[in-house]
Amino acid sequence: MTDILESARKALRTEIAGIEGLLDRLGEPFQSAANMILACEGKVVVTGMGKSGHIGQKISATLSSTGTPSFFLHPAEAIHGDLGMVGKADIVLALSNSGQTEEVIRLLGPLRRIDVPLIAMTGAPNSELAKRAEVHLDVSVAEEACPMGLAPTASTTAALAMGDALAVVLLEMRGFTPEAYAVFHPGGNLGKKLMTTVLDLMEGGEKVPVVEETTTIRKTIEEIQQKHYGLTAVVDGSGKMAGVFSMGDFTRLHLKETDQTFMENPVSQYFSGSPRVVTPDVLAARALNMMETHNIRALFVVDETGRPIGIIGLYEVLKAIDY
Repeated sequence: MTDILESARKALRTEIAGIEGLLDRLGEPFQSAANMILACEGKVVVTGMGKSGHIGQKISATLSSTGTPSFFLHPAEAIHGDLGMVGKADIVLALSNSGQTEEVIRLLGPLRRIDVPLIAMTGAPNSELAKRAEVHLDVSVAEEACPMGLAPTASTTAALAMGDALAVVLLEMRGFTPEAYAVFHPGGNLGKKLMTTVLDLMEGGEKVPVVEETTTIRKTIEEIQQKHYGLTAVVDGSGKMAGVFSMGDFTRLHLKETDQTFMENPVSQYFSGSPRVVTPDVLAARALNMMETHNIRALFVVDETGRPIGIIGLYEVLKAIDY
């Protein structure tokens, strides 16, 4: 009787080994492929049959959503007219584990005639597809996870991982930002997370805790308690952010000072300078990352002159973007 969990572990180990095998084969061909795609003035046309086609569709979608325009072209449809979708400014990324897939090979002559560069991704470096490509990416694996060695499993995982690696490298080469990513993902929960900005969630006006540098500690604590964020902005004579003072600061101060007359001292003697702030146009998800990274409950929002105009809290952001 089949040991279900052991069979699953063996399949996963085989697929992991397939991906790890790619590491030693990364080199000049991968660099060339990335540079070719970066220089492409058209689109990356991804093609492949069967399981390779399914992987190609995912690679194409990932490229498109991370700043590299792409579309998937079914090779069987391409040789019956859809090849007209490919322009001279485009580049083709062809997937075939064997490197001998008939429908893909039949595309090579027409692509050459219109002078479209070809990047091949195969598991067979000596195959026809590999030899006829300007660049070949070797995604061969030692064995498939399928115990019969028939169903594409580890090989398709390796191809998918290589495609992801290309997309990530190109994303970084283009300087692609979270804001740009948000433009391509406006729908659903992901879109909500990416499109929500600090301006959408911040509290403004009288709800923002603010004191001047000359305010006493006593009055500063009153301001903090009234506004419920656990801290207050401290501004200089021009109204610009000079620092923050929190209940944590007060607790440490109270434990340190034996003479309670410190309550009448100005907050300028004790506040924390160089506060972490955001501007209204920053993505709420990025503000959340700042708060979690630096273990703070709220961020002050400043205008272009550095004056506090709002405050955004950790729990409000978590609730709003459904993390």
